[in-house]
Amino acid sequence: MSEPTTGLGIDIGGSGIKGAPVDLTTGEFLKDRLKVPTPHHAGPEQVAEIVGEIAGHFPEAADLPLGITFPGVVQNGVVRTAANLHKSWIGTDARALFAQVTGRPVRLLNDADAAAVAEARHGAAAGVPGVVLMTTLGTGIGTALVVGGNLVPNTEFGHLEIDGHDAESKASSGAKEREGLSYPDWAHKRLQRYYRVVEDLLWPDLIVVGGGVSRKSEKFLPLLDIRTPIVPAQLRNTAGIVGAALAAYGPGTAVPGT
Repeated sequence: MSEPTTGLGIDIGGSGIKGAPVDLTTGEFLKDRLKVPTPHHAGPEQVAEIVGEIAGHFPEAADLPLGITFPGVVQNGVVRTAANLHKSWIGTDARALFAQVTGRPVRLLNDADAAAVAEARHGAAAGVPGVVLMTTLGTGIGTALVVGGNLVPNTEFGHLEIDGHDAESKASSGAKEREGLSYPDWAHKRLQRYYRVVEDLLWPDLIVVGGGVSRKSEKFLPLLDIRTPIVPAQLRNTAGIVGAALAAYGPGTAVPGT
């Protein structure tokens, strides 16, 4: 059976829900993405309605399975955490809800996991064997782990306790902004400590850094003194949609094409 070449991905975020059909062989969008603002304190029914709207916006992809990212822990389609959305999400079988609304098979996965799948296939981690750790530096620290081309879902290494603190409370870009840290101070005093602890626990072959601050990676990544190669993510804002589209065809763990 030949590998599929087209997928449909939708990326649910705290501020916007966006989707597009994707060429799985290149990682490029086949049509301009559609983005709809996320309603304030959005609950499952509100988001499902928007997901249905976005899926229906691309009739050429009507027969494709749908991959969807969610900003929280997802186990077997059931949402376990929802920090940036309404608490009514917790315990919701979101995969079944979205499948009912869209009338097609759905694969649901964590947003950082989807980004890692995309980077492993078409981005900074493409062709890298072994263990790849992705960290997204934002309000908190999201993490994803790919081992031998297989995703280890729902890692939460941003919440490691380091020096008596939740790691993301000190090392995220949100902490940098909150405390008014310069890039050198953030890199030397916060990020280096975090990444040294993580690399001692996981011994990754590569660390990929995403999140909005990765656009300014030249201001802090060269300042880090760690043994693991560390590089900025390449796909940026497209990673969630691309990763979701790739994951739609598998069990949610494999990186297609590796």
